[in-house]
Amino acid sequence: MSSQPTKPEDPDRKPVRRSTEYLKYSGMAIQMGVLIFLGTFGGQKLDAYFQLDTPWCTLVGALLGIFAAFYLTLKDFITGKD
Repeated sequence: MSSQPTKPEDPDRKPVRRSTEYLKYSGMAIQMGVLIFLGTFGGQKLDAYFQLDTPWCTLVGALLGIFAAFYLTLKDFITGKD
């Protein structure tokens, strides 16, 4: 039987742990949820303060929260921030 040669270990390479990947993506999901919640909640408070019949501030707040969440998520992906 011939044994297959093993590759030498690179001492500078760090092993990737799956738990860090799960934490990274779950952190992104929590961040997105919090931003959308805060935008919607703030919009509801503004609608109640201004006594608006149509919830325009809630709509704008939710959209701003969504755009902010996507912006931060894409920025993290593009810059490679861990």
